Order: sequence, then structure tokens, then C-alpha cells
Amino acid sequence: MTGDREISGQIEYYARAMKAPRIRESAARLADQAREAGWSHEEYLAAVLSREVAAREASGAETRARAAGFPARKSLEDFNFDHQPGLKRELIAHLATGAFLAEASNVVLLGPPGTGKTHLATALGLRATQLGHRVLFATATGWVTRLQGAHQAGRLPSELIRLRRYGLIIVDEVGYIPFEQDAANLFFQLVSSRYEHASLILTSNLSFARWGDVFGDQVVASAMIDRIVHHAEVVTLKGSSYRLRNHQIESLPSTRPENTAE
Repeated sequence: MTGDREISGQIEYYARAMKAPRIRESAARLADQAREAGWSHEEYLAAVLSREVAAREASGAETRARAAGFPARKSLEDFNFDHQPGLKRELIAHLATGAFLAEASNVVLLGPPGTGKTHLATALGLRATQLGHRVLFATATGWVTRLQGAHQAGRLPSELIRLRRYGLIIVDEVGYIPFEQDAANLFFQLVSSRYEHASLILTSNLSFARWGDVFGDQVVASAMIDRIVHHAEVVTLKGSSYRLRNHQIESLPSTRPENTAE
């Protein structure tokens, strides 16, 4: 018994020294199971270490998910594919593997409001955090506000470099509010800085043909789209708003941004 206590004390000490307290817990919990099943030393060690790695990965994924700034936690399992019968489930499943992140490719989700664009963008972003990637989520106007602040502080280049360290940034609601020229130029710099370096997921209620209205410049819009779609999966969602499915509303007003200038 004294020997067992000494060994337990040593395991606890080593676990603390390695900053891996779960090793002590799993070592004790798995010891009897290993003896009864006749595990080899290597099998027992692998089982103990696997519990530690799994716990660390889960903890890291949760930390990354909190830091991402998701408006809500949405999963692919919660997505109502029946409301989008034209959506290819195998394509979404492939995107969920994170292969596009390794290739610094983009995902563009187009469609009317309420068709699930933000849900899919969030779910893919959440999956990316589980795969070990750093993610940031914001609306298009939120990103512009962030870039304007960096520009006014004289640190826009360093901010763009810092953002490029994130494997994925999500830009939600492109097209809901038109940009002024300076804002459009800042957004273009964000897209250009990530081109072939890191991934974007963008959602928009407008087709690419109407992005010139949003950015106020057809040339800037064309150059931006060119960089975004060069390495991208473009997914089009159709139909009525899922949020209005239980209301007596057949369609929404046009989402085309209007020129408010007199």
C-alpha cells in the first residue's frame, strides 16, 4: 500500500509539473480497468494520454469559440435542410471538414433574408474552432468600423497583418447597408490582404451583379469579387424566410439598397 501511495504521489507531482491535472485523475480511474483487461504498459499510457489530449482539445475549442464573437451558437445538426431542398448536403458536409481552410479558400453564401446564411456561416465557423482554427465573426459594417478605427489610429497595415493570423474571418450581411467610398476601400483592403493567405466566409442578400450598388464603385466591386471567388465555393440559398414560416407573410419587401441622397 505504501508503494501504491508513493506512486500515486509521484503521478500527482508529475501531473502538476506538466500542468496536466487530468492525467492524475484518468491514471487512477483507468488503472483498475487496465489490470482487469490485461492492457500492456503502452496501451495504458496511450489511454491516459488520450484523455488528456481530448480534454485539452475540447477546452481549446471552447476558448476559440468564445473569442470568435458568434452572435449565437449554431450547429450544422440544427440546420433545417428541409427548408432548403436545393442545398447540397454533401457540399456542406465537405465544407465542415475544414478542407477549404487548409487551401485558404472562401465560402460565399447568397440568398434572401431568413434562408439560413448566417446559421450556416456560424456553424462552419464553430466547426473551424473545433478543428483548431482561430475565427472572428462580425457583420460587414462591424468589420468596416474596426478597420476605420485602425486606420484613424495609423495602424491599419498592422491590423490587417494581425487579422491574417486568423484562419477564418466571417463577414455577415454584406449588402444590407451601402458603404461610402472610404469604407468600401477599407473593405477591399481586408479582402486583398487575405487573398490566397487565409479564408473568408461572406453572407449577402444580393447577387454579385448588385455589389456595385453596395460599394458605390463597380470597379472596386469587380476587383473584390474577383479575389473572393477565385478560390471559393459559392452557395445560393432560395425561398422564403424561415423565420416567417408560421406567419401569414408570403414575401418580404425588396432588399435592394436604395440611394438615400436627395
